[in-house]
Amino acid sequence: MKIFIDSAHLSDIEEALKRGFLQGITTNPSLLSKEPKGSFEEHVKKIIALIKKYRPGIHLSVEVFSTNPEEIMEQAQRFKKEFNYKQLSIKVQIGWNELETIRKLSEAGISVNCTACMTISQAMMAAEAGAKYISLFWGRIRAGGVEGEYAAVRDGLKKDQVLDDKDFDPVFVVRSVRQLLDQDNSDAQIIVGSVRSVLDARDAALAGAHIATIPPKFFSGMVKHYKTNQVVSQFLTDFNSWLK
Repeated sequence: MKIFIDSAHLSDIEEALKRGFLQGITTNPSLLSKEPKGSFEEHVKKIIALIKKYRPGIHLSVEVFSTNPEEIMEQAQRFKKEFNYKQLSIKVQIGWNELETIRKLSEAGISVNCTACMTISQAMMAAEAGAKYISLFWGRIRAGGVEGEYAAVRDGLKKDQVLDDKDFDPVFVVRSVRQLLDQDNSDAQIIVGSVRSVLDARDAALAGAHIATIPPKFFSGMVKHYKTNQVVSQFLTDFNSWLK
C-alpha cells in the first residue's frame, strides 16, 4: 500500500517529503481553510514546488470547491492548465450529477479522484464512470453507523434495504470494493481517507487499499516502537563497552 499525506500545511508536507516514503499528497477545501488566507492557486503551486524539489513525479490531488457541474468542469480544466503538473488528479465528490462530470473529465484526459465515497455502490459507480481513484472515507464510514444524529436516516435506509450493518464496517467496504475492482480488471485504485489512527492505516492496508492518505500527526507513531528504542540502545551500549 502506498502512503500519501493528507495535508495542505507546507512544513508538514516538506518534512514528510524529505524522508522519502511519500508517494502522493491529497488536499481538500477544509485542509486549505486551516492555512493562512491567500491565493489558492499560489498555495498549490508551493506544494508542487516542494514535490519537484524532493519527490518529482508523485501524485497530487486537488479538490474542486463547487457542486455545480458546470463550475466543476471549469475549475478542473483551469486547475489542469494552471498547475501544469502531469500527476495531478482533480477531486470530485460522488453524486448523481457528478457521475456525468466524472465521465466527461475522464474522457477529456483529466485524472479524477472521486471523493467522499462511503459505500460499495458509490465506489463502483465512480469507477465505471471513469474515476482513476476512489476515496473511501474510513473513519466516516465507521462513524456513520453510530452517530445519533443520523439514527432516523440510518434506520430508514436499513428498512429500505439500501444499507445494512456491514456497510458501516470500513474493513468490509474496502475489502469488497477491492475484490470487485479486481474481478472487473479495473484500473481504478482505492484511496482510504478519513484515517483516525495508526491502526486505521494498518487495517486499511490489510483490507486491500491501494493507498492510504494519512494526516501527518500519525507518521511518528507509525515509525516508532519502544522495543526498537530498547534494542538500539542495547546495541550502542554493548558496542561502546567493547570499545573500552
